[in-house]
Amino acid sequence: MSDRIRIMIADDQELVRYGMRLVLEAEPDIEVVGEAEDGASAVREAERLRPDVVLMDVRMPGVDGIEATRRITGLYPATRVLVLTTYDLDDYAFGALRAGASGFLLKDTRPAALTGAIRAVADGDAVVAPRVTAKLIELASPRLPGPDRHDAHSVLSVLTTREREVLQRIGEGETNGEIAERFFLSESTVKTHVGRILSKLGLRDRVQAVILAYDLGVVGR
Repeated sequence: MSDRIRIMIADDQELVRYGMRLVLEAEPDIEVVGEAEDGASAVREAERLRPDVVLMDVRMPGVDGIEATRRITGLYPATRVLVLTTYDLDDYAFGALRAGASGFLLKDTRPAALTGAIRAVADGDAVVAPRVTAKLIELASPRLPGPDRHDAHSVLSVLTTREREVLQRIGEGETNGEIAERFFLSESTVKTHVGRILSKLGLRDRVQAVILAYDLGVVGR
């Protein structure tokens, strides 16, 4: 099928790759086109295969998942990266998000959530799990530079009041549905606001919006 989502799995554990392949190949719209056992081979295989989505472990020998993510998203922007992490590796996952990943999943994510996340990312969205996002920020924020309030005002001046409110809720990890309910809007209206925010601020996706919201102090640390 030409419309299948082409997936590459990058993980240094063969058993993990095998398990993910079994789960993904059971889906009619997903095709696993390759595997990589470390970051360097992930970059090489991404160049050769040009997959739609890479499932990327963060801790691998040699070139780790963060650097591999940076190289892949820099060289092949059409290829999206989903980071795989565990709670004790949240700091690594945050680094990968800064490197250009489109989201992150826990390694114990249920199969349905995994495939749903892959479809969302392949469709141009980003996967930001609210509770995990909060923990990522909690761990990573002490090492982030403090926001420059003057710069924050300058950056955010291009947004309307409503768009600033939506950006804050994005930073808090709320979904479009939750934002719509909070402000008594339709989900399509919220989606429009999100799209305008990304366009005005020059952001690639929702993940970058979360990071910017914290960097600028839109969301409290």
